[in-house]
Amino acid sequence: MAHPKLSLAALTFSLGAIPAEIQLTPPGPVFRAGDGSGRPVDAPGWQINAAIAGRLVAALSARTNPLVIDYEHQTLLADQNGQPAPAAGWFKTLEWREGAGLFAIDVQWTPRAETMLKAGEYRFISPVFTYDKKTGAVTGIRMAALTNNPGLDGMKAVALSARFEGVDFSTDVFTHEEPEMELKALLKALGLAEDKTEADALAALSALKTKAESADAAKTAAEAALSASRDELAALKAAPPTPAPELVVSLQNEIAALKAREVATLIAEADKAGKFVTQPGLKAFAENDVAPQGIAKLTAFLADLAPTAARQGMQSDGIERGKGGSGSGSVEAEAVMKAFGLSTDEFNKGKGV
Repeated sequence: MAHPKLSLAALTFSLGAIPAEIQLTPPGPVFRAGDGSGRPVDAPGWQINAAIAGRLVAALSARTNPLVIDYEHQTLLADQNGQPAPAAGWFKTLEWREGAGLFAIDVQWTPRAETMLKAGEYRFISPVFTYDKKTGAVTGIRMAALTNNPGLDGMKAVALSARFEGVDFSTDVFTHEEPEMELKALLKALGLAEDKTEADALAALSALKTKAESADAAKTAAEAALSASRDELAALKAAPPTPAPELVVSLQNEIAALKAREVATLIAEADKAGKFVTQPGLKAFAENDVAPQGIAKLTAFLADLAPTAARQGMQSDGIERGKGGSGSGSVEAEAVMKAFGLSTDEFNKGKGV
């Protein structure tokens, strides 16, 4: 990666007995190492002011996890020396104090660290921060450490964590270059032209974030709507709604009208076929006595009646009217008996025969 932009630095500040807050930077606006090393050598000087501090405060506030305070920067060394890196404390809230500097104001010490601080076993805090190599502006607070040896005498680069390879611990200020992503590569990934600026890239990233958040919100809303629909369907299955009385009456009227039209059609077709010629009273009987029993009964009854041939004085199968082989008197009479499920004797008894 060309033109690295960010570097890492650590300073040292004196502590009280058990401080509830710790100082992380001098008041600024520009500060340098006080060990005579002239650091930073890759920037015009570290910069901190109210605006820069505001960004640092917001960035840490947006994090889920707090930042660690360890012992002697062991967090940076653990990968290489294999030693544990226990926490001495944690902090997550920053505050800028004009004329004083940047402070962590919600420090929570571990019981072990409190004991060591009370006993005076540790006296200094060494914050670690990143900065812009071009401007020197502080860009992020990484962690802090309890220390009594600001110079960390004798520490060699070979013993450093692979994550911070190149860090020089020979003084109380150390730097580490963090490669900057190639702007052209970032612009290409975002689908922007090569002549766009870093500000354009940041704006595009912000737009993508907003779009993703909107998509997440839409997904959440859709899932909530689907869940509500399922609950509503389950409720309907458990207790189907009762139709309104007026709707029931309306449906009953429509069914009755349809049935009446079908009855009228069947009667008219039977009349046209001459099935009521010999006994006109059968038409009224079909309408008033058979039809109320249902369309199926009426259809069967009319099917059993003789058609126009009855006008010739003969019933089906050559049986003369009044001489039915069953003693019923006519085919029409037999149709009546069949419609009502009567025997010949029951039919004749009803006629008074």
